[in-house]
Amino acid sequence: MATKIRLARGGSKKRPYYRIVVADIRAPRDGRFIEKVGSYNPMLPKDSEERVKLDVERVQYWLGTGAQPTDRVARFLDAAGLLKREARNNPKKAQLGRKAQERLDAKKQAEEEAAAAAAEAAAAAEGGEEAAAE
Repeated sequence: MATKIRLARGGSKKRPYYRIVVADIRAPRDGRFIEKVGSYNPMLPKDSEERVKLDVERVQYWLGTGAQPTDRVARFLDAAGLLKREARNNPKKAQLGRKAQERLDAKKQAEEEAAAAAAEAAAAAEGGEEAAAE
């Protein structure tokens, strides 16, 4: 049986509270689970000891039997030192979209053309002043 260590939501509307459970992957999110191994209360401050509680022995047992944690639970396990989670990297996230990049390129080109026109006008005005001085 394939198992996952995942969150099961509880609490009322806009007041979430999660149980960290070991469940069969086919079971519904808030439905049947095998064992409760912790809890997570996102309403508490991040530095609070009560925010994430884990039964470390049971989590280690389930990881040893092949249970796979979800991404969020893997973060908790990494913070507790039970699992090494690889940092994700999405270099394309910071890049502009195609249309935004086109607008930026057009704006840069317009600024360069305006600067070139201003330089030509300044050179022509300087050349005219020298001819008038003679």
